Amino acid sequence: MKEPARFPLAHLPTPLERMDRLGAALSGPEIWIKRDDQTGLATGGNKTRKLELLIGEALQQGAGVVLTVGAVQSNHCRQTAAAAARAGLECVLVLRGYAPPHNQWTGNLLLNNLLGARLWWAEERDPLDALADAATAERAAGRQPYVIPYGGSNALGAAAYALAFEELWQQAEGLSAGAPLRFDRVVFASSSGGTQAGLIVGARACGYGGQVLGISVDKTGGHLRETVSALLAPTAARLGLEQSFGPKDVQVDDRFLGGGYAVLTGAEREAIRLVARTEGILLDPVYTGKAMAGLVGLISQGEIGAGQRVLFWHTGGSPALFAYASGLLGDQA
Repeated sequence: MKEPARFPLAHLPTPLERMDRLGAALSGPEIWIKRDDQTGLATGGNKTRKLELLIGEALQQGAGVVLTVGAVQSNHCRQTAAAAARAGLECVLVLRGYAPPHNQWTGNLLLNNLLGARLWWAEERDPLDALADAATAERAAGRQPYVIPYGGSNALGAAAYALAFEELWQQAEGLSAGAPLRFDRVVFASSSGGTQAGLIVGARACGYGGQVLGISVDKTGGHLRETVSALLAPTAARLGLEQSFGPKDVQVDDRFLGGGYAVLTGAEREAIRLVARTEGILLDPVYTGKAMAGLVGLISQGEIGAGQRVLFWHTGGSPALFAYASGLLGDQA
């Protein structure tokens, strides 16, 4: 794969670990985890890989400020603020809704402040309209903006996860004696679509024959499938790959949305507790907790059997735990 310009940010390769105690607790498949919560930038997360390429392009274009958009507890916004600080760029974050009182600034919102990001609150407006206005204001102030979409999920950002799959492929070969270590499924949280699109492209490039399964944490399966599908060909082109794709290439499971995006239910709470108490690994309430609840559900329903080997791709997000303390405590509160 042809690699785009990169601004180094991440601690790579991230660890690939076997979760024996979790597998035993579920009486299910052999479970492994890819630790992209350990990418190293302001507590890590999957967006760091994307930002290496996006910030690289911003610097090439002579940008002075990067702008992006997300929810109040957006992991992407927190990592963008950190990446901008590392690159010597200003950062503007457009966040959904209204600013909470300062005594409620916790989790990623607190970290955005510490990292020096300037915040725009969309309030009642469409956040994308507010993002466009923020970029216009930066130009009017004499600064050249570089605008990053939700989740860093354009073709360039997604390309980072094609390269990440190649990293996984190489690690899997290095861990095995004789035949390469192969996974029947790769399971992860999917929302803005870039991570999933990149993994699909990378899997195809590496000749992977298993399932690349996104557990939807936001959009319904049909809408997310369309988003991911639209990114596949442009992502492949960014990497110099000639690939064609069809509907069967995008696998999305939206049965585990629960209460919807950023709504914590008992399923996510129990999945977070289970992984913490068996493996000492922290998942977050919005993304990885919901994805793990999906994986647990697939195992309990018999859709993933004991003879399979599954990889759970941890996309980070632990700072958001602190903004959901009351919900996480649940019956213990």
